[in-house]
Amino acid sequence: MLRRIPVVVALSSFALFAQQDTAVPKAVPAQATSPASPAPSAPTARAAAATPIPISKPTDIPTDGSGPKITFSQCHVDGQYIALTFDDGPHATNTPRLLEMLKQRGIKGTFYCVGQCVAEYPEIAKRIVDEGHEIASHSWSHPQLSSMSEASVRDQLEKTHQAIKQATGVEPKTFRPPYGAFTLRQRKWANAVYGYKTILWDVDTLDWKHRNPAKTESIGLAETKAGSIILTHDIHKTTIDAMPTLMDGLLAKGFKFVTVSELVAMDKPAPVKVKATVANKAGEPKPASGSVKKAE
Repeated sequence: MLRRIPVVVALSSFALFAQQDTAVPKAVPAQATSPASPAPSAPTARAAAATPIPISKPTDIPTDGSGPKITFSQCHVDGQYIALTFDDGPHATNTPRLLEMLKQRGIKGTFYCVGQCVAEYPEIAKRIVDEGHEIASHSWSHPQLSSMSEASVRDQLEKTHQAIKQATGVEPKTFRPPYGAFTLRQRKWANAVYGYKTILWDVDTLDWKHRNPAKTESIGLAETKAGSIILTHDIHKTTIDAMPTLMDGLLAKGFKFVTVSELVAMDKPAPVKVKATVANKAGEPKPASGSVKKAE
């Protein structure tokens, strides 16, 4: 059942979809699942088979300048604040185990949930919210949305939005597209209709690929910086195995964990980079072209 939207908003949102898309999304591998993955039938199997092949180190994709920033891969913040995110759950055993680890350390995370899994495990989704974490949308069945019809995209987002709301009593504020594949007009539409900020990442632990706890830990510790959004997946046991060392290591470095929405609220314009002054042979700053005075 589609969400009731005021006529004006609905018309404007459809207009957004109808606009020519001026942003060219980065290439996404055509193979959405592992070659050995069977065709799953149950919700849990579908989510588990949808092992992401994320865009490596996506850059922050701004809007066209006509409105507020709606896409984030990292944030510019004052202080050592970071957001740890978990995709593709909730998972029957991995997510509860992860929640215990987070509780022990007083860390808040953000869970980008697949709608099918929320519908199957509503009690785990509710626990995520009850324990102070952020729950957000990751589509209904983890397809590549950038290649889908507008009606199919609406269905993916609406069903997931309603499943999360029904299970937890809260409405998600952000959205992470599977594979990071979401066109500019799709992002504008999602923002206009749901208020979603589209969230990507700047630290890809590659946990979905190597399934090696030590590699997940080393990548996360090496690449995280102030304002980072870290990508992991709570559907993999090996990812959960990596979390104690990764979280403790980041805490030891002085990082402070916040939810994605909290991190986005702290975001400020990136500092302007000043070009270095070219020095002359005498070692003194060289004046800008056209401003050199003749010796008197």
